Amino acid sequence: MTTGDGFKAATASSGKTAKELRGDYSSMAADFTIDQGWDRYTDTDHALWRTLYDRQSKLLPRYAARTFMDCLSRLDAGDGVPDFRRASDMLEKATGWRIVAVPGLIPEGAFFDHLANRRFPVTNWIRKPEEMDYLEEPDVFHDFFGHVPLLLHPVFADYMQAYGKGGQRALGLGRIENLARLYWYTVEFGLIREDGQTKVYGAGILSSAGETPYAIESPSPNRIGFDLERVMRTRYRIDDYQQTYFVIDDYDQLFTATGVDFGPLYERLAGPPEYAPADVLPTDKVYTKGTQQRVLGTKTAAE
Repeated sequence: MTTGDGFKAATASSGKTAKELRGDYSSMAADFTIDQGWDRYTDTDHALWRTLYDRQSKLLPRYAARTFMDCLSRLDAGDGVPDFRRASDMLEKATGWRIVAVPGLIPEGAFFDHLANRRFPVTNWIRKPEEMDYLEEPDVFHDFFGHVPLLLHPVFADYMQAYGKGGQRALGLGRIENLARLYWYTVEFGLIREDGQTKVYGAGILSSAGETPYAIESPSPNRIGFDLERVMRTRYRIDDYQQTYFVIDDYDQLFTATGVDFGPLYERLAGPPEYAPADVLPTDKVYTKGTQQRVLGTKTAAE
């Protein structure tokens, strides 16, 4: 799966993609939601879901955060494309969240409003068999397999709502780009320390057969301790695997980071510096200083 699929807020959510969006936007409600149309999935669709699910599930014990694996198992979604209503009932009982079906990428304002009200937008269509490893837009597998499980975790669920509320404010202040970087480096491409080991919790990684082992094993990327301002000053790659991953200590660290008043932070972020995706700073907590060999064109077997 291509890096950058599934990011519905900020840059991608406005529909700024290389080609026309493929979802059916003709039947949207005012909040950009649609009916999932679960009964319209074909046997081929369900078979493809099972193939993707099985492939990623085999990688999880080695690379994924324990909490993610526990939450995914509770959803019991391996038999075919999940019914959003059934999954929503489980989520609502656990953390108050529900899933809403959308045709694909949606505008920032709608995306943030859904998150702020504990509704997670999930694309309703699934990729084609020939798109197993590369997709420009988020499909139901990326959105559901990658994002939905951690909504069962109370602290992460609260972080997602806080992010949505923060997004609404960032829109008014013109700081969407900085907030987009926070989402990118946590929700999509975040790593976490568990029992002295680095594991994956980001959806953009966990829905990708290639980036899952790369994020943990490859010598190419940097792995740097999470720092809110540092993350929000750091550009990211949308066309390849990441050159830097940020590592949290636990999910409470994320929730605490979004609990502060972002006003003074945005004022500081209005000026320099801004960091390139591969930069390593003297002030960074460095777990791994990457070789950046993927960018330099000398890939290893892990990549």
